[in-house]
Amino acid sequence: MLQLEPIIAFVRVAELKSYTRAAEALSLSRTRVSRLVMALEASLGVRLIQRTTRRLHLTAEGERYLAHAQGILQALDEAAADVGSGVTDMRGRLRINGPMSFGTRHLSPLVARFMVEHPDLDVRLDLNDRRVDLLEEGYDVAIRIGSLPDSSLIARRLTRCRMLFCASPDYLAREGMPASLEALKQHQCLRYRSGPISGDWHLGATTLTTQGPLESNNGDVLTHAAEAGLGIAHQPSFLVTESIIQGRLVPVLEHVAPRMLDIHALYPARRFLPAKVERFTDLLAAAWGSPPSWERDMGLSPITQQ
Repeated sequence: MLQLEPIIAFVRVAELKSYTRAAEALSLSRTRVSRLVMALEASLGVRLIQRTTRRLHLTAEGERYLAHAQGILQALDEAAADVGSGVTDMRGRLRINGPMSFGTRHLSPLVARFMVEHPDLDVRLDLNDRRVDLLEEGYDVAIRIGSLPDSSLIARRLTRCRMLFCASPDYLAREGMPASLEALKQHQCLRYRSGPISGDWHLGATTLTTQGPLESNNGDVLTHAAEAGLGIAHQPSFLVTESIIQGRLVPVLEHVAPRMLDIHALYPARRFLPAKVERFTDLLAAAWGSPPSWERDMGLSPITQQ
């Protein structure tokens, strides 16, 4: 009868497309993982993985075996979760990914709080603004803001936040307060730009082409520029509420219905979610609330749009 260890090693190598990453995920040496996979191939009498100096890929037999093996391992995980107390799930590693600016302000304090409540967890928190591959890079959960691409991942909405127009008091004293969206075309606008994507402002069904002295792929850069009086910014509330509360920025066009951003937790699809992921996302949802905590701090009303 085949043992589970070689099967687990093969599945992790296949999912992560790397012996090295699989070894790290399993807390084994790369040599040990390689030997386990070779032992599995010898037991089955087939080659599951084709190896080259640069990459590896599954054979046709490997693809078929992977589908069966993943189902078996998931069934075993579900059986353990179904009969277990869940206490042991609060041990081991929890790997989290989130966006940089939001993560620094609103995610990292809650990660620290969660670690205090569950001291047996070993947490890895990576903050960056690229779309990571949860399965390939080994994350248990990722926090995403805005629209989500179609995928096999499970998405849990944690809260929603507004996009806010704002500018410094000096800028508004010098250039005047815009009365409408159309009036923004006559103002200096500070625009977020991601790669080759246009820095135009997308406001529901309306796309507004603006001009201004600065584009950036980082919201903190635009917030600092707005505080310096360089123009009007259109920023997520989590980036500017502190500046508004402290008077460095002033809300603009408050009568215009704001564009909304959903904030989701993403995790791989499975019937029984690991307790550490479920409890962590429960903490985030409760702590942020609706409206999110940073919007409540500046007195914004609950969000009623669905």
